[in-house]
Amino acid sequence: MALRSNEALPGGRVGACLRGTQELEAWAGFDVVARVMSPPEVSSLACQKERFSLPEGCHYLNCAYMSPLSKRVQEAGIAGVRRKAVPAEIRPDDFFTGCEEIRRLFSRLVNAPDPNRVAIIPAVSYGLATVAMNTPVRRGQNIVTVHHQFPSNVHVWRRLCASTETTFRVVDPPTGGRDRASSWNEAILEAIDGDTAVVALAPLHWTDGTRFDLVRIGDRAREVGAAFIIDGTQAVGAEPFDVQEVRPDALVCAAYKWLTGPYSIGAAYLGPRYDDGVPLEETWQGKEGSEDFAGLVEQGTAYRPGAARYDVGETANFVLVPMFIAALEQLLEWGVVNIQGYIRGLTRGLLQRGRLEALGLGVARPHGEHLFGLHLPEDIEVRRVQARLRERDVFVSVRGSVIRVSPHIYNETADIDALVDALSSAR
Repeated sequence: MALRSNEALPGGRVGACLRGTQELEAWAGFDVVARVMSPPEVSSLACQKERFSLPEGCHYLNCAYMSPLSKRVQEAGIAGVRRKAVPAEIRPDDFFTGCEEIRRLFSRLVNAPDPNRVAIIPAVSYGLATVAMNTPVRRGQNIVTVHHQFPSNVHVWRRLCASTETTFRVVDPPTGGRDRASSWNEAILEAIDGDTAVVALAPLHWTDGTRFDLVRIGDRAREVGAAFIIDGTQAVGAEPFDVQEVRPDALVCAAYKWLTGPYSIGAAYLGPRYDDGVPLEETWQGKEGSEDFAGLVEQGTAYRPGAARYDVGETANFVLVPMFIAALEQLLEWGVVNIQGYIRGLTRGLLQRGRLEALGLGVARPHGEHLFGLHLPEDIEVRRVQARLRERDVFVSVRGSVIRVSPHIYNETADIDALVDALSSAR
């Protein structure tokens, strides 16, 4: 494990980073192994495109950017707007029932036994700021994360490092070898030591889908007493996530991607480490006795039990809450394993070695079934590829020299064919 010193951090703090250079690796350089629940070979689900409002000819393979809203979720939002238009019909208990339903549904989705451990948040950054504020870190300790992780799970830890004179360790991917993902996971494990206070990761890398072994890494974090913090936004809802297996101290998820919900709402599971913490806001709904509107004038300072103390203010949003409920209900009805199996079947042909090699593309292994990056060779200009994609109404994301593909249950074979056609024409 190579260490780089003199890494400038906010506030003038000097720390140390793990260092390396990411490079394009050929398909043949990866072994196919993964410690994840395998989806069924044939999903019981058919394409669900009719449940969405995507126009004909729009090949939207970009759920990792933002999911479209299903018609069911749209209708829930419209009903919420109409309900707010007549506030006389909103009762005091309506400020709580929807929120409790989100806790119940989300806990089912991630196999968390106690719904009271779920907080409702407006964004991943809010949930992680709450966690960071309630995670003791001492001078001389370190916080471990990975290269180019999504900024919400980086900035908050950089600030904490700057204010506590803590080292910020970034584990870079390996520069070569047959098993890139495995080597990266081993480097993460090596970076965690007796001085590690926090390990902040995601189930897979948001730029190319490289999978991280959360079970092993979590075991190592607990071994040294570090807080194990997961941003599950790019995985939960698209593949099984089991809180009882992974055992994170916190799992934070935005709703607008794989949970197929609206923007500006999400959910966070908070484990026992945060039972007695302090919220970012002192909301009236986060206090004991808040259900008694008549008694609010004499409300005490004690927090409600569980994670409700960490809820964002005005958490009973009468538009976003029912939309989020509708999205979670739909995911549970479909079944996450079935969703994953459908996507796997859809992309199997694309990810065959011969087809990708003919296009000169590489892919990191193991990767998510629903999110993977196609690495472009040096002789293909990214701008030319982007132009070909636009011409054919193919919507994906470009992250550096990687084409990030993220299909969902509304996609069909024609979408994959359009992607391949666009990539072929860019040669």
